[in-house]
Amino acid sequence: MPDQHVVVVGAGVAGLVAAADLARRGMQVTVLERAAAPGGKLRQVQADGAWIDSGPTVFTMRWVFEDLFADAGLQLSSHLQLEPLSVLARHAWGDGGQLDLHADATQSADAIAAFSGVAEARRFRAFCEQARKVYDTLEGPYIRSSRPNAVSLTRDIGLCGTAVLTGLGPFRNLWRSLGRHFHDARLQQLFARYATYCGSSPFEAPATLMLVAQVEMQGVWAVRGGMIALARALAALAERQGATIRCQSPVAQLYVEGGRVSGVVLDDGERIQADAVVFNGDVGALSAGRLGDDARSATPIVPTAARSLSALTWSIHARTRGFELVRHNVFFDADYSSEFRDIFGHQRLPSAPTVYVCAQDRTDAAGAAQPMQATHTDSETPERLLCLVNAPAIGDTQPISEQAIADCGDRAFALLKRCGLQVDRAPSNTVITSPNDFERLFPATGGALYGRASHGWMSAFARPDAASALPGLYLAGGSAHPGPGVPMAALSGRLAAARLMQDHTGRQRRERVVIRPHSPSTSA
Repeated sequence: MPDQHVVVVGAGVAGLVAAADLARRGMQVTVLERAAAPGGKLRQVQADGAWIDSGPTVFTMRWVFEDLFADAGLQLSSHLQLEPLSVLARHAWGDGGQLDLHADATQSADAIAAFSGVAEARRFRAFCEQARKVYDTLEGPYIRSSRPNAVSLTRDIGLCGTAVLTGLGPFRNLWRSLGRHFHDARLQQLFARYATYCGSSPFEAPATLMLVAQVEMQGVWAVRGGMIALARALAALAERQGATIRCQSPVAQLYVEGGRVSGVVLDDGERIQADAVVFNGDVGALSAGRLGDDARSATPIVPTAARSLSALTWSIHARTRGFELVRHNVFFDADYSSEFRDIFGHQRLPSAPTVYVCAQDRTDAAGAAQPMQATHTDSETPERLLCLVNAPAIGDTQPISEQAIADCGDRAFALLKRCGLQVDRAPSNTVITSPNDFERLFPATGGALYGRASHGWMSAFARPDAASALPGLYLAGGSAHPGPGVPMAALSGRLAAARLMQDHTGRQRRERVVIRPHSPSTSA
């Protein structure tokens, strides 16, 4: 087994996790990354001298990483410093109103009662219970499963699980399902945003995505050093297990011999032979021929219309005034549906965007003896912000003009101002990243950040699983099963490693091949 050489293309979360698992199991592993450092979408941007996390910013499903480190005989807490957040997110509306969701569901219910009435608080509790049941139903048979399909899922969830999913309403989208739970449109809007975590429209995404509420209730953490610290911890873990990571080593193509992947060719012509390759990149790059014609048939083509959301972001180091930010903040305009009509219908930046603000120098110290950083109030001290609005993934088909980007920025920051937040934004302290830029960072995606959009009830089975159609080529990352998001990408890396090992050792187990059940206490 040690003679088997695996090349991992891409040092994102999934690639690093797959490398760590494979190296621990005795494989010789080489990770090839075209950027200067590991991380993939866990990237930082420097603005006004400050390094700002400018990719994923939310850390959930801690147990995924605890299990990964435990399997290597290590403790996550010794390699990554985490602080639980008591306030999951602060929400504000341009026409008035502010609401915090808390890690404690009782506190959230009390806040909703004060915000929208006792009846809505009761509906919130019922919503949380249904979200928990959906999560419990799908965690094993879908999220942990290596190759789920409609038949296997129906079999594995049984009659009770089928009743849970049927209770959501056959073929009901998330927006309509939330309308059954909440009478206050603002709450419907708030929880509908969970669809965007998968890069999707709540008006087309399945109601099962309400399970994100349960994921957040299990805990949201802030990472000391930013999310990039997670990438560094995963890279160190992979290297500790024996993997080699080569940065600034872009892969130009996969080469195939005898109908099987036999290695890769780098941009400079270097040829690296491998018994198997794990591709940690968007699967659209394969079908688009970005890694050679031989790899085109490895995965189905992802139509442009099926792409998930992209984003327009502002990485800012500036003073703020007027609105007390927490770590995660969301600002809503009144016409929520217009945002998704603009993006998915008209393929343009939204005229009434929702704005997410991650205030990276803010945490809360609930339960922590030594908070990572004190909460800010108005001051002369600049703070690190990532401001984001959803955008269409058209960076390679109809690139967005500078004027359109500027106009969208004006609308986004005008909304923040209506909600009471003023940001001293200037060209000297701001770095803008558009779908055009994300296309350059992640080719053949148009800037889509989540792979294929989760639209329609069959979308759960549209993402490819770990084993591609090309023998010897395995898939890991947010565009493969089980989907986007930091913990899901990590799970995809574990599933890819497990499937590769299974194929190499001849084992025939197909379902839930790697991820053991976790104790709920690990997420507390």
